[in-house]
Amino acid sequence: MRTDKDNDIVIELDNVHKHFGDQKVLNGVSLSIRAGTTTVIVGASGQGKSVILKHMLGLMQPDSGQVRVFGQNLAMAGKKGLRQIRSKFGVLFQNVALFDSMTIYDNVALPLRERTAASEDDIRRQVEEKLAMMGLSDHGDKFPAQVSGGMQKRAGLARALVLNPEVVFFDEPTTGLDVRKSNEIYRLFFETQTQLHYTAVIVSHDVPKIFKLADYVTLMANGQLQGCMSPEAFQLSGNELIREFVLETMGPIYSSETEELQSYETP
Repeated sequence: MRTDKDNDIVIELDNVHKHFGDQKVLNGVSLSIRAGTTTVIVGASGQGKSVILKHMLGLMQPDSGQVRVFGQNLAMAGKKGLRQIRSKFGVLFQNVALFDSMTIYDNVALPLRERTAASEDDIRRQVEEKLAMMGLSDHGDKFPAQVSGGMQKRAGLARALVLNPEVVFFDEPTTGLDVRKSNEIYRLFFETQTQLHYTAVIVSHDVPKIFKLADYVTLMANGQLQGCMSPEAFQLSGNELIREFVLETMGPIYSSETEELQSYETP
């Protein structure tokens, strides 16, 4: 979560446009992500939330506009520069993307083996540290198919964090999990970010639970990001699209309660 000293902008989207054929997906998207914060991008399916993540990761280039990471325009970074920037990233994919033929231990160790010159002893120390953080110390020798979906998510998070990244991206991180396991994952997000101080960008449909983790919430709708504000301000926003989203996802009972609260606070 946000700290007083973490105010530097690490990712900035500036008037980003993206088409796929005749379909305009991003229509002037602008967003600033500050260091040490958790920014949650919400919105209906098919609105382009994951497309925004892919632009931040440099997996897509905008048709126009800029994506700047650590002050560098990704379109001008080149292959070497992009590799250096990505070395500071961790990603937890929606489908976890663990390799079925590798044990949990080897899945978590993979980024260290591919991106660093660390010795196997050092790799073992770092992997065991992250597995312990996820409560997986006794499961490193198992294959993904031998553990539950919740454990697979935790293994994916361990792999995302094993290089101690500065920024971690989460794409629908609780998809396929029941309420209890989703809450466990959210608890791990909070604990690991508190301990490791990374910046988090989360795409999620899990409203309002995800708001508990957020410093900022923004809505993807009609090709643009609507607002970027605290969860409290978001839920009380006068923006028509945000109000409609809050009503659809949280219901009229919540809306009536917040409006009643506002009436008490109005002088």
